[in-house]
Amino acid sequence: MLHIKSNIATGLALVVLLVVTAVYAKSDTPNPLTGSIEADVDSAQSIKLRSGHGDPVAGREKSQLCQGCHGEYGISTDPVIPKLAGQYGGYISKQVRNYQSGARSHQIMNAMAATVSDDDLADIAAYFASQDKMKGDGSADNPLGKEIFLHGDASKMRLACVNCHGVKGKGLDPKIPMFPVIGGQHREYVRRQLVNFRDGYRTNSPNGIMNRIVGSLTDTEIESLSEYVSVQ
Repeated sequence: MLHIKSNIATGLALVVLLVVTAVYAKSDTPNPLTGSIEADVDSAQSIKLRSGHGDPVAGREKSQLCQGCHGEYGISTDPVIPKLAGQYGGYISKQVRNYQSGARSHQIMNAMAATVSDDDLADIAAYFASQDKMKGDGSADNPLGKEIFLHGDASKMRLACVNCHGVKGKGLDPKIPMFPVIGGQHREYVRRQLVNFRDGYRTNSPNGIMNRIVGSLTDTEIESLSEYVSVQ
């Protein structure tokens, strides 16, 4: 019963977001649902909120093994390994636990996740979350990707990415860690995750919302969206 109610609530929220997106699409008027988005502002309060209840100082030492792939400050150099810098601590923790449970699958991450305690994970997540947010190189925006990100397509039940991921993909609000920071993430990593959501290989977004939203994206649209997100 709770699961049914949750799905209904998610569905209603999606409908509301789609309606508002349609109203403000093609318009320069700010969308009221995205008016308080964090964007690039990194205040001490927002950093504390997105870091969660863990200890970032302790997390730096505990994350030594993670740094081997994700970088000392959460800026990985391999385009298929995600950046973690400035990511929401709650989101990082959820993904690690999803690897532990098998909700996500990756040979290395499934093994790594099995060794991390809740307390250590909270500290590690807080350390990466406390870093400056990941950032792209600021190169020219991809017009098609920008259109999809900012306006979506209500006719295809395709919610604009900005409604959940915020201006430039920098996060909706530090108190809402379920929707990750994606602006400045590696293009190839974003592309692979969108393909995995679209094709059903990844299904761990809240109530499968990502699978529904990106289900109609073409390969060209995914490439364009990935490029737009990565340069923010």
